[in-house]
Amino acid sequence: MKGLLLDTHAFLWFATGDEALSPVARDAITTTSDVFVSAASAWEVQTKYRLGKLASAAALAHDLAAVVERLELTELPIAFADGDLAGALLGVHRDPFDRMLIAQSLNHELSLVSNETAFDQFGVTRVW
Repeated sequence: MKGLLLDTHAFLWFATGDEALSPVARDAITTTSDVFVSAASAWEVQTKYRLGKLASAAALAHDLAAVVERLELTELPIAFADGDLAGALLGVHRDPFDRMLIAQSLNHELSLVSNETAFDQFGVTRVW
């Protein structure tokens, strides 16, 4: 694997120092040189914050790019191939944000930092 891709909850928990982030995940993030945050996570955070479902992210939602930069993480844009794979993935997992993260993990050969065991059925390498 070439690095790590943070699931949205892992990104939020890392950014806020939340103890819900597992020690294994925190150690992997802090010791890996290439750690990515997907544009899909920005989309998800802003969408859920706007809908009132993520009030705890208020401080982060106002400038996610600055948070990513401050934490020395790297933005991962969504490529056409990522959208193509996300839409074509077989399985019953319906969350479009998760499907994009799975596709990006596979397409970019990144381990996915997530507590979502449902991701395992898609063949991603998951760190938790």
